[in-house]
Amino acid sequence: MQFLKSFYIHNVFFRYLAVLGACFILSFWLTWLYPIAWILTWVLIAAFLFDIFLLYGTGKGMQAKRILPKKLSNSDLNSIRIDFETFYPFRTNISLIDELPKQFQKRDFIHKTRAIKGEKQVFDYTVRPVDRGEYVFGNLNVYAASPLRIAKRRFVFQKDQMVPVYPSIIQMQQYDFLAINDRLSNIGLKKIRKLGHTQEFEQIKEYVPGDDIRTVNWKATAKQNQLMVNQYQDEKSQPIYSIIDTGRVMKMPFNGLKLLDYAINSALAFSNIALKRNDKTGLVSFSKHIETYLPAVQKSTYLTTILETLYNIDTEYTDSDFGVLYGHVKRKINQRSLLLLYTNFEHISALKRQLPYFLALAKKHVLVVIFFENSELEKLIATDAEDLQAIYHKTIAEKFSLDKKLMQKELQRYGIQTILTKPEQLTINTINKYLEIKARGLL
Repeated sequence: MQFLKSFYIHNVFFRYLAVLGACFILSFWLTWLYPIAWILTWVLIAAFLFDIFLLYGTGKGMQAKRILPKKLSNSDLNSIRIDFETFYPFRTNISLIDELPKQFQKRDFIHKTRAIKGEKQVFDYTVRPVDRGEYVFGNLNVYAASPLRIAKRRFVFQKDQMVPVYPSIIQMQQYDFLAINDRLSNIGLKKIRKLGHTQEFEQIKEYVPGDDIRTVNWKATAKQNQLMVNQYQDEKSQPIYSIIDTGRVMKMPFNGLKLLDYAINSALAFSNIALKRNDKTGLVSFSKHIETYLPAVQKSTYLTTILETLYNIDTEYTDSDFGVLYGHVKRKINQRSLLLLYTNFEHISALKRQLPYFLALAKKHVLVVIFFENSELEKLIATDAEDLQAIYHKTIAEKFSLDKKLMQKELQRYGIQTILTKPEQLTINTINKYLEIKARGLL
């Protein structure tokens, strides 16, 4: 039974049969070819049996192992490695077929190579998940064939290997590295000139040319008999919340990734940056009700809690209730905080319905409303219209694009900070706004 499950016919065998069949057909006219055709038949039968002996005569013919990371990173290219080795005493033709998780909908995965005895080979490939959750890899199938290429023997390894897909850990690590090396400006983040200073005192130091003369400490100057100035630092341990709308407006996909997942990836990367800069970081998700709430805490291990919470957030097909959000913030968040609200509006009337709640939140906190440009509409606007229907479609697209800009103007008119961004630039623009607010001392 085990033999039947692992035994396969090689495609080349059917070519041999085609040649053999052609010889028998031609023997109707060329009689001398008939005995030759029978000789070839017996040769093929003998080669067939010999090939089976070659493949099954060695007990452990192949060894292979799929090496997966502990977690896959959503929306990123994740590397998968397969190590394999042959123990056959001849040059083996190998076909690797890895059964990828159903979420990828890929059924033509195959890698072909050759190997000699004792030769260890490595095959790397990448996958790009666009949904969070559990991904189950099926069988790792290795088909081995001898140089005769008449039969194949299948080896099966590592059946049903599960790996979870988390929010973009790769993106988070990328920005983490840039933050540590103070290279955030290299990816387009602006340097903000500081107009003043926050009121968190650090130390008194000697005056050097270029110091702000408004910070001169006259008492220390009199004691030391030389000019001394107060040195300040950015205020730390300020509470910052990422608030994610999980309503149906966040279900819209761009480049295969939902707006919700763009927001989740951004919230993770941003929370990591904020914790590195010694601020308190919290999380809220809501739709018709408050789904998750993590109070703002300043400790490095808190990032794991945020990651696990973001992993379980999903979109609901309902209209979000911003009144519920306002009530929760009023009850739970008493200290003045920076609120980064990830949501989306496609029409200005939808924004105006929620504007009273935004104004109420902005009275006590620094509110940043983050919503998205429709990148598909921008592509349509950029194309040339070639007929009347195309002109009509382009006009409608420009109207929707203008509405987005009017929404941004409307919020800014009431003093509410906004980010109107393309989905793929969300993380950069969010971190940039955070640095701007901190540098300007608005919080």
